[in-house]
Amino acid sequence: MRKKVVVLTGAGISAESGIATFRDSNGLWDGHEVMDVASPEGWRRNPELVLNFYNERRKNAHQVKPNPGHLALAHLEDKFDVTIITQNVDDLHERAGSTNVVHLHGKLFESRSTVDENLVYPITGWELKKGDLCEKGSQLRPNIVWFGEMVPMMEVAVAATQEADIFMVVGTSLVVYPAAGLIDYVPRGIPVYVIDPNLPPVAKRPNLHLIAEKASTGVPKVTALLEKEATTGEPK
Repeated sequence: MRKKVVVLTGAGISAESGIATFRDSNGLWDGHEVMDVASPEGWRRNPELVLNFYNERRKNAHQVKPNPGHLALAHLEDKFDVTIITQNVDDLHERAGSTNVVHLHGKLFESRSTVDENLVYPITGWELKKGDLCEKGSQLRPNIVWFGEMVPMMEVAVAATQEADIFMVVGTSLVVYPAAGLIDYVPRGIPVYVIDPNLPPVAKRPNLHLIAEKASTGVPKVTALLEKEATTGEPK
């Protein structure tokens, strides 16, 4: 039976591909106050602003490509059972070839009904406009989990984390909850690799490996070690 690798990814891995983030910009996201474009209150105040903001995000996402960090995680599926849990809303993991991706904060290329959150629709291009309606006649909104909203995929993520044989944290500051709390569900003693140029605070634990590198270089190094162990049985 192949070992299960669970990977939590954050803004850092997407930023290397050119995806704009608000991770280190004092609460501004590409010139916008975060709560104006990523909260239910912002949506109620100015839906056109929110729609235009995510339209620009989709335009940007169409123009970028997965980087070596994404590709290394996808390649890891050759020898491991891999689950990617991502805080990112882009589709770069899928485009790199990862087949089991849990999106905690929603998906940029989906819309959903404003009266029935179970009505979800793909966005094939980049634009979602005022007047685009669900089958119940209600305005469509981005299928993004905004600040103050429930994280519906959290239970799935917790269950995957509890089953991990190897856990990786890539490109996240571990300050946004509930995603940051996943580390508390990692089985004690299994290898944990934390990869980020600005290493987040992680409580000391057995078998903890801290790699102060960006995702595009750190992830390929770690996956190469894991693949070598899977092939030869040599210790890491």
